[in-house]
Amino acid sequence: MSTDILLVFGLLAACVVAFIVNRPRMDVVAMIALVALVLGGILTVPEALAGFSEPSVLLIAAFFVIGEGLVRTGIAYRVGDWLVARAGSDETRLLVLLMLAVAGLGSIMSSTGVVAIFIPVALSVAARLDISPGRLMMPLSFAGLISGMLTLVATPPNLVVNSELARTGHSGFGFFSFTPMGLLVLVMGVGYMLVARRWLDRSRHGAGAAARPRRRLRDLVRDYGLAGRARRLHVGHGSPLVGHTLGELHLRSRFGANVVGVERQRHFRPILLNPGASREILAGDVILVDFLQAETDLSHFCESMHLQPRAFKGDYFTDQSRDLGLAEVSVPPDSSLIGKTVLELGFRSQHGLNVVGLRRRRGAVADFLGKKLRVGDTLLVAGTWKAIRLLQAQGHDFLVLSLPAEIDEAAPAARRAPFALATLAFTVALMISGAVPNVIAAFLGCLLMGAFRCIDLDSAYRAINWQSLILIVGMLPFATALQKTGGIDLIVGGLLEVAGDGSPRMLLTALFLLTAVVGLFISNTATAVLMAPIAVATASQVGASPLPFAMTVAIAASAAFMTPVSSPVNTLVLGPGKYHFMDYVRVGVPFTALVMALSILVLPWLFPL
Repeated sequence: MSTDILLVFGLLAACVVAFIVNRPRMDVVAMIALVALVLGGILTVPEALAGFSEPSVLLIAAFFVIGEGLVRTGIAYRVGDWLVARAGSDETRLLVLLMLAVAGLGSIMSSTGVVAIFIPVALSVAARLDISPGRLMMPLSFAGLISGMLTLVATPPNLVVNSELARTGHSGFGFFSFTPMGLLVLVMGVGYMLVARRWLDRSRHGAGAAARPRRRLRDLVRDYGLAGRARRLHVGHGSPLVGHTLGELHLRSRFGANVVGVERQRHFRPILLNPGASREILAGDVILVDFLQAETDLSHFCESMHLQPRAFKGDYFTDQSRDLGLAEVSVPPDSSLIGKTVLELGFRSQHGLNVVGLRRRRGAVADFLGKKLRVGDTLLVAGTWKAIRLLQAQGHDFLVLSLPAEIDEAAPAARRAPFALATLAFTVALMISGAVPNVIAAFLGCLLMGAFRCIDLDSAYRAINWQSLILIVGMLPFATALQKTGGIDLIVGGLLEVAGDGSPRMLLTALFLLTAVVGLFISNTATAVLMAPIAVATASQVGASPLPFAMTVAIAASAAFMTPVSSPVNTLVLGPGKYHFMDYVRVGVPFTALVMALSILVLPWLFPL
């Protein structure tokens, strides 16, 4: 064994140990390994840096941006709403629907892209159901990997083995040849994850778990005593409000009614308008009203103003949290607001926000409109998230405190949602048709997201998970290093020598194990390239059909469940799920063994030896 091979194997072993102990960070380990391969004379600088131009890396980065566009336009959260609506509070049903949705989409488009899109959806759903993200992130990645087993075009390894069959004169696979096996694995994967999710609850690990959770709207509703004060009221055609601005109506001083939002039908859907003093009320509007006194005679108010109550869910418009929010504003010592009453502040006319609560010395003040502000008072303001964000940037006489967690789910580009959907459909269509390379289709999708103002440049760059990309880029050169030094040939020769004289099923087992082991260190596409010729040659040597051997390689190449660096799909969920290296080993190794057993049992039946 040459010195170069020993150096590469030693470096690989050191990386694995560092990944296991989780020190230093995985992306740092990958960069150290990349530098070591160059300094050790194994790779040239261009070979070591080739990962930065790898199409799969660029594809992942592009889909981070497309995924952020879906988040900013609210589409990702609407998918989450659909999942929650179908699953209710049942985590089991949610997990099943999530895995089926990811696997279905991944069967016709890039699994890495699908997982990148669904990560914010899963995080949002986990927050709403108050469960650990770790219980959903790994099922999400496993579903993405399983999607590669469902159709011929679902993942590059399938196309690689099909090309090898054609090259050697054998009939290849059809579009749905993989589907029966893939569906069996998917069913088994869903069942397995229903059991294994209990091992993935990261709430007891790390500093993040011990940190105080961010306050939510319901906490502010409780702290300021807002329960029972909110109403949605439809403005009839005969209402005296019609044609007048909120500033002219003086509803707060006359009736103790704060209008915190105006819903108006536009382009076949309702939108929420800022309740500024110049906002004119039209017939058909729905006004969101905060009554300062919960015991206000609502029936008399509605009758005199020709208003009709409309139902809403939750406390104080929490069902409107995508558009309508609350924020706490503190009064600093040098503020010019000190000594003024709430009515004198002019918050609505200046900022489009209504003051709906006041806390003083940790207690909520009931009748606060006439109270003069003191140092340290905290005001609660209500309005659109856009106005709250502007307030955060403009304040001089006040300090906006930490915003509730729901602001992360607000969609700043909600009106661009149709364009984001069209862009996604166009991108997927290009990928399915093969008219342009996948990475070019994804770049076109990014450009269209920007052109349609679904995303801006700052949010696009922030959306990219650079840690995941650096990890992938740093590990990719190992494929070249192993090939150049003969390390792959050494491993392959040894394993085939051990199982070469066994039965066809024994050879299939050895082939699956070999492919899975090689796939621990290099990409599944490179693994398929190396193993496909071995599979076809082995079948020819024993006089068996090459189809089950070739598909064994394809399935094993996609079964990259065992480490976070086995596949980019696993790497994507590493951070959001707060996983450690051993989490993948503990959950992935048993499932890989189950997939292997199922493959050895079923493939010779689907494709007779």
